Amino acid sequence: MFDKLQQLKELKKMRDEAMAIQKALDAEVVEVEKHGVKVKVTLAQRFVSIEANGKSDNDVVEAVNEAVKESQKEAAKKMQQMGGFEGLKGMLGGQ
Repeated sequence: MFDKLQQLKELKKMRDEAMAIQKALDAEVVEVEKHGVKVKVTLAQRFVSIEANGKSDNDVVEAVNEAVKESQKEAAKKMQQMGGFEGLKGMLGGQ
């Protein structure tokens, strides 16, 4: 009983830490301009703006953010099928 309670506390702590990291990454923005296209994206891979030839298109930003979100979901599923982080460490030769 106490073991499960401890596991839940540890899981909540890990979740809180992950959320804090996500928030910190989302607060910083990188801006790149190439071939007349300007892209602003957070370190959490959330696109802030995309401009082409001086014109901004929020529909494109929303579509790109949705694509990144879906790819992250699929990556999480794949990692879970492969044994999560432990499986990933094994694939990378970690102990």
